[in-house]
Amino acid sequence: MASGTKKKGAPKKGSVKAARGSVVSKKGVPWGTIVAVVAVVALAAVVVGYYLVQSAPKRALAEWAPTADNPDPSLTIPGIVTAQYAGSVHVLPTERVAYDHSPPFGGPHDGYWAACNGIVYPTAVRTENMVHGLEHGAVWIAYNPDQVSGDALNTLKTKVEGKPYTMMSPYPGLDKPISLQSWGHQLKLDSATDERIDQFITALRTNQNVYPEVGASCDALGPGAFDPDNPPPFDPTPPGPDAKPMDYQGSAGTQQDTGMGSTPAPTS
Repeated sequence: MASGTKKKGAPKKGSVKAARGSVVSKKGVPWGTIVAVVAVVALAAVVVGYYLVQSAPKRALAEWAPTADNPDPSLTIPGIVTAQYAGSVHVLPTERVAYDHSPPFGGPHDGYWAACNGIVYPTAVRTENMVHGLEHGAVWIAYNPDQVSGDALNTLKTKVEGKPYTMMSPYPGLDKPISLQSWGHQLKLDSATDERIDQFITALRTNQNVYPEVGASCDALGPGAFDPDNPPPFDPTPPGPDAKPMDYQGSAGTQQDTGMGSTPAPTS
C-alpha cells in the first residue's frame, strides 16, 4: 500500500464545523417565547400601574383614619374648628335652639334625628334634626345654594350618595360656599374639590372617639317622626327669645333615642 494513501471515513475538520453551524442555525432564535415573556411583563406593568393610580387617593387618605395613637386626626386639618358639647339633650319639634355656630355642630337638638345614611336632601332641613344626626356619628355637608351648583354640586353629592353616616343639604345664608360638620367639629371651605373634604370625612365619620352616641342608627324613622321624603323645613329666621340656650338641660316629653345598636363600619 502506498504511503500517501488517505484513510477513508475520517471527516475533515472543516466539514465538522460546518455541520455544527448548520445545527445551530436550524434551531433559530425562540422569538415566540421572547414575545410571550415581554407581553406578560408589559401586562403586569399595566396592572400594577393601574392599581397604583386607582388606589392613590385611598392610600393618601390612610393617614387621616383614626387609630389608637391618633384618635382624632382631624385636629391637624387646616381650618378645623372644634368645641365640646354635651350629648342627649333634646328639645321638642316645636322648639328652637339658639346655636352658637351656623351651621351648628353640636348642642341641644330635636329628639328625632335626621336620616343620615347617604341622603342628599334637595331642600334645607330643620337644623335641630340635622344636629341629632351628628350625635350618631354622621358627617353633614351643608352648602350655600346661591354659591354651589352644577359640577360643584355633583362633586359634593358623590361624597354622600350611598355612603353610610353621611348627609347633605342646602343651608341658605351660609357664609361660605361649603361647610362640613361632625359632632364637635366644623370645616368651612370655598371649593368642592378641596382635598380637605375627604380628609374630614375619613377622620370623623363614625369615629367613635369624638361623638356621644356610639352605636346609634342613621336609618330613617319615617312619617310621624322624621320622614326623609317630607322633612321638617329649615327656619331661616333668627331664633326668638324663647329659643333654648346652648346650656339647656332638655325638655320634658321629648323622644328618647331608640336607634342604639352596633354602628357598622362604613363600607365606602
